[in-house]
Amino acid sequence: MSAEIVNLRRVRKAASRDADARAAAANRVRHGQSRAAREAVRAEADLAARRLDGSKVARPTDGEG
Repeated sequence: MSAEIVNLRRVRKAASRDADARAAAANRVRHGQSRAAREAVRAEADLAARRLDGSKVARPTDGEG
């Protein structure tokens, strides 16, 4: 029954490094795209939004018809 001795400062620093590495990876994905790729993604999202808005059914409001 011997417990392992853990230095809490080292554990905290390791957790902080891991969190920083995850944030850096997310930033590389977000900022690592070329301008053309970013614009293509934005254009695709705009097109999807326009298609969704175009397929909405207009419903009469109260007082009409």
